[in-house]
Amino acid sequence: MKRLTFLLLFFGVFVAAQDIRGIQLHNPQTNDQTPVISFGQQLILRFDDLSNRSDIYRYTIKHYDRNWQEDGLFFTEYATGSMTALLDQFQYSFNTLQPYTHYTLSFPNEKIKPKISGNFEIIVYKDRPEQPLFTRRFCVVEDGVQLGVNISRHADARHPELNQRVEVQAVATQQSLISNASSISLNVMQNNNWNLSLNNMRPTSTLGSRMLFQQLDLAFPGNNEFYYFDNKNIIQGFDMVAGGEIIDNRNYTYLHPVWAFPLNYQYQPDVNGAFYFRRSDLGIERNADREADYSWVHFILDSEKTARELYILGGFNQYLPTEESQMHYDEDRKQYIARIYLKQGFYNYIIGTKDSAGNVNLGEVNGNFWQTENLYQAFLYYRPFGRNYDGLIGYGEFRTPVRGG
Repeated sequence: MKRLTFLLLFFGVFVAAQDIRGIQLHNPQTNDQTPVISFGQQLILRFDDLSNRSDIYRYTIKHYDRNWQEDGLFFTEYATGSMTALLDQFQYSFNTLQPYTHYTLSFPNEKIKPKISGNFEIIVYKDRPEQPLFTRRFCVVEDGVQLGVNISRHADARHPELNQRVEVQAVATQQSLISNASSISLNVMQNNNWNLSLNNMRPTSTLGSRMLFQQLDLAFPGNNEFYYFDNKNIIQGFDMVAGGEIIDNRNYTYLHPVWAFPLNYQYQPDVNGAFYFRRSDLGIERNADREADYSWVHFILDSEKTARELYILGGFNQYLPTEESQMHYDEDRKQYIARIYLKQGFYNYIIGTKDSAGNVNLGEVNGNFWQTENLYQAFLYYRPFGRNYDGLIGYGEFRTPVRGG
């Protein structure tokens, strides 16, 4: 059943201890935060423990079905190696006001390695995996299908300026896949946001070795380009940073105010919601893993008060509207303000609203335009008769601007 998901996915991140921050799952093959790899490739997990201890953490992985639901597989059915492994590669921060211990893990590795494709989750914990410090999703893809993704303006008479339509073409390397097209389904996601996806799409037609997904309702709100800031030089004002200061041995970063409800689309290059840790001062690029500092970043929105709840969202918090990311209204200043403790660097963010039912809207404040440049990611799953899991046989993406109507 097709479902456009705007609701919270609470198992995306479980930060049980406020001391764990700066979590980043990085793909060295693409130099971004798209957590999709082929067999033989690795992802890099990084995070900081602000308690500045040298705790030894553990991790494991878990397999899920195409909709990120429990699939009941045993560990030995989806992975080789030990069920758990130590996460013991760490270094202490250097020359920072906020002391921390920085942890790094390259995985899969000889300790734990997936042996089937599909949806996975890495679980980092201290005592028991049932009580994780945090989790992160990733996918392992087979080399079974080539996916081509195209985006166009959605021909919707009711909302002609808002939506983008996605079309996907799958070219199979094996004829058996075409003959089992009923066992194939497609999920499409926008901007590495697991909360914003269309799932369980079936092929609309097959032509030789090609399967086409051309549903009219395979469409997403265009939203708007992301806001951004860069506090790689944490004291001075820089790109979208009005200034900074140190109070009681803590850094504070104050962003320029942004405004709500833009009337017209304006192109602004972004990195589709991603974030990168950086520190650069005295003309020297530092080692951000252990030298990037932390700062209380103040986000400001010029706006009249609204009945909606407003949140600062992006890849850095997995687009999850939490108590920390909520904006609060200052009646005297006529501004919404949020304060979030972040590792210094370059960030994309967007201001989302949440209604009483928990639905998140990313276009209500920032605007909604079909011209917006977005990253679309297509996942093709295959579960033939007799198989007890959903394999991921193809992955494709679209990163360039929409050009036509």
